[in-house]
Amino acid sequence: MPAKPVKKVVLAYSGGLDTSIILKWLQTTYGCEVVTFTADLGQGEELEPARRKAQLLGIRDENIFIEDLREEFVRDYVFPMFRANALYEGVYLLGTSIARPLIAKKQIEIAEKVGADAVSHGATGKGNDQVRFELGYYALKPDITVVAPWREWDLRSREQLIDFAEKNQIPIAKDKRGEAPFSVDANLLHASSEGKVLEDPAVEVPDYVYSRTISPEEAPDRATVIRIGFERGDAVSVDGAKLSPATLLARLNELGRANGIGRLDLVENRFVGMKSRGMYETPGGTILLPAHRAVESITLDRGAAHLKDELMPRYAELIYNGFWFSPEREMLQALIDRSQEMVTGEVTLKLYKGGVHVIGRTSPHSLYDQDLVTFEEGAVAYDHRDAAGFIKLNALRLRTLAQRRKRDG
Repeated sequence: MPAKPVKKVVLAYSGGLDTSIILKWLQTTYGCEVVTFTADLGQGEELEPARRKAQLLGIRDENIFIEDLREEFVRDYVFPMFRANALYEGVYLLGTSIARPLIAKKQIEIAEKVGADAVSHGATGKGNDQVRFELGYYALKPDITVVAPWREWDLRSREQLIDFAEKNQIPIAKDKRGEAPFSVDANLLHASSEGKVLEDPAVEVPDYVYSRTISPEEAPDRATVIRIGFERGDAVSVDGAKLSPATLLARLNELGRANGIGRLDLVENRFVGMKSRGMYETPGGTILLPAHRAVESITLDRGAAHLKDELMPRYAELIYNGFWFSPEREMLQALIDRSQEMVTGEVTLKLYKGGVHVIGRTSPHSLYDQDLVTFEEGAVAYDHRDAAGFIKLNALRLRTLAQRRKRDG
């Protein structure tokens, strides 16, 4: 329990059963005023029911906030992350992780607007999201009070949650009375599924879990060829049509879904110390990553490209662990953004049965010089004889080591 009384709290509210129970629990446990915040991050759900549910639970209209954050989410969070080609543990495109700092930021903004002294979230005490939310809160408002019901209350089973809901006249949909077969988190970048039927990593993910992609086996037998245009590291067009960040990602999601692209079955290392198995669907992001790397391949100098690749795991880990607002993430972002000044061009890709294949790339700032790399003789700024000295200089330490081995037996 917080050390000081809570007068007004801003709750990250989905309108679902769990956060509705949290809303009522905050009212009954703390006797405080509750303000609800519902973010549209492209999860694909109707959000007006969240407003009606909050009203039903006694929240006044001026204390209900619903915001469409899709463009801000992609422009200011997803795209900066993709400039870094960020992958956690080599494969995870960080779809859940990257959404949390924006939600936390908006909660703090609302708290300051309405004079709230606390914020609250519905993340459990075993997961990463509690860390991500709360690191965001404290980074933006260090004196804020955080209420984390799953770490405080004694509602430990589904039956207890349902009983609490019934006693407090919280409507329960018929499909919410039983134990959920798995949990889902979704936004415009991805959908993640965890828990229950997915907990055994030796068992294949059931078909009914997938919501964003068709199976590669069911994808068309004919490849889909697309072109993605980039400016300064960000995707700006698909097949020549200029699109806003959120609209572009939605378009890539459609293309990925139709071609069985973007499924990931992963056992990952959570920040809190345990391993977890999850199933992620990131159709548009799975197309965007190789496309971005392709335009970088002809526009970035070797040293810059390799430095980015060395820094990427650290950058990805910062996002995964919830340190989006940390100075080290911002420092890395400044370096990454500086590297993208000439990352402009167009990439052609072939999408086929779960695969994304780069088949062409062009840029007005290309460093690729066909005269330099051709096997044909021509007027080029490269003398083959220079290679001998280059090789000998690089071999000097290796030859010295070999001579010592020979001398010392």
